[in-house]
Amino acid sequence: MAEISYEKVRIGIALGGWPFPEPEPQLLWNYTERMESLDVDSIWFTDRIVSPTFTLETVVAMSFIASRTTELKFGTSVIALPLRNPTILAKELATIDFLSGGRCLPAVGLGTEDEIEYEACGTEKRIRVSRTEEAVHLLRRLWSEDNVTHKGKHFTLTNVTVQPKPVQKNLPPIWFGGRSEPALRRTARIGDGWLVSQATPEEAGVGVQKIKSMASEFGNDIEDDHYGAIFSYCFADSPKEAEELASPYLLRRRDDVSPKEMNAFGTPEELISMLDSYISSGITKFALRPACPPEMTHQQMEILGTDVIPRYHN
Repeated sequence: MAEISYEKVRIGIALGGWPFPEPEPQLLWNYTERMESLDVDSIWFTDRIVSPTFTLETVVAMSFIASRTTELKFGTSVIALPLRNPTILAKELATIDFLSGGRCLPAVGLGTEDEIEYEACGTEKRIRVSRTEEAVHLLRRLWSEDNVTHKGKHFTLTNVTVQPKPVQKNLPPIWFGGRSEPALRRTARIGDGWLVSQATPEEAGVGVQKIKSMASEFGNDIEDDHYGAIFSYCFADSPKEAEELASPYLLRRRDDVSPKEMNAFGTPEELISMLDSYISSGITKFALRPACPPEMTHQQMEILGTDVIPRYHN
């Protein structure tokens, strides 16, 4: 087996909701500060505007993190773009990128299947694809141009300028989620990267190759290290014990694939093995979601930071 290169590998943590025992903001402060000291690369927030689950608003949460940290990056996994006004979002993300010194990582998607959320945000699910694609086009223009004029299917702008501009070189890259064929094609055509969830390492590898092939046809140059994956992990003395601990906290399941085929349960060695499988498939960026009882969230991060991350970030 060829030696695996870890040069471009970066590991972050994804929060699927509120993973702490109490709804106290200080718990997130403490968690974030410890993340930075453990050399965790980034923190990722799920975007749910309408949900009975305790979920922070993504943009506000990123600004909260930006104000307390100096190195930690922060991203959306993924922001439901058809629910957002692209001019307001462009302003928000550019402001956060400016204030944080270029640490904002926007990943976008089409949103959930729940019609209620689209209705509550003043739009319709049936137009989410075209609305998302037009919004991506506008985000890039507003971040790079002044006096933007645009008349599209969903949005009209006349001589609009957004300041400040993002500080990242070549603008914040816009990554797409999704693993369906249309999602892969959309990423290849207009994306800067791909952040997949609910995919096995083998499926992720197939997705990477399909996107690269189609991107070449579209003339879209996606960097080799702009392929990422989100999956859950839980540490315990054995895979069986870890999976039992994690089971109530897995956000989504697939009927056709066992959870252990696309998540990591057990010792740090199990997680390292899963990471290496994804890396061999072309994935280099990771947002790992702790799937555990809330009182174990800090402990799980400590193990990740001391027994796993040094292998990849050195």
